[in-house]
Amino acid sequence: MEAITHLAYCGRCGARSGEQTGNRGGPFRCSACGFTLFFNAAGAVAAIIRRADGCALFVRRAKDPAKGKLALPGGFIDPGENAEEALAREVREEVGLEIRDARYLSSHANEYDYAGVRYHTIDLFFAATVDDPDTAKALDAVEALVWMDPLTMPLDEIAFESMRAAIERVRRPREPVHVAGRGAV
Repeated sequence: MEAITHLAYCGRCGARSGEQTGNRGGPFRCSACGFTLFFNAAGAVAAIIRRADGCALFVRRAKDPAKGKLALPGGFIDPGENAEEALAREVREEVGLEIRDARYLSSHANEYDYAGVRYHTIDLFFAATVDDPDTAKALDAVEALVWMDPLTMPLDEIAFESMRAAIERVRRPREPVHVAGRGAV
């Protein structure tokens, strides 16, 4: 269910009122006080960390959503963080590596279903380098580490649609990026 469907009371005045306006989950407008609550996409980041042999580091998820599926190290951007800071923190928390350099690759919209609520996210993907990738370890919410070649791995093993799109982008590095209404960039 979309997050807005869980709202019964206004967060500002407490009135049991409100209605969803527009589509895709928002905004919520209170009919009693006029308060508007927007449901913007949550920001998330993930890193493609490769070894010298070309294999990339994937984590096998220990928790839902997509428990047991493969994902890239990463997570949600906390308030006050920029994407690069969040990327460094999430990689450190999940696999114990310190990012030395990160280069933006692409972004993809995603839906993240958690505890019966659907959250819309915008996921930012980076190619990241670390000093010694083989020192990675399974930490926070990680069942296991898996090194696979992103150019040949089966995409149905990947937990999220946005990550599949990012891996597909890695497979076609010279393909131009298309911006809606603007053509190739």
